[in-house]
Amino acid sequence: MNSDYALHEMLEVHEIAAFKTVCMTKSKTMQALVTDPELIQILQQDVHVSQQQLQELAGVLSKATLTGDKT
Repeated sequence: MNSDYALHEMLEVHEIAAFKTVCMTKSKTMQALVTDPELIQILQQDVHVSQQQLQELAGVLSKATLTGDKT
């Protein structure tokens, strides 16, 4: 995988990570407010998947090399 990214690409990855963090926080918060066991399970699964995705995004960012803007 090529790890050379333009600034706008890295900013987009940061934006995705920020959005996923907000979604995960909402899912964690909603778990305490819902009573339906099936919905709680869906929210727990969403938190788990979001944590994995955020780890992957962090890995991409940690290996990224900033290059000149390609636009």
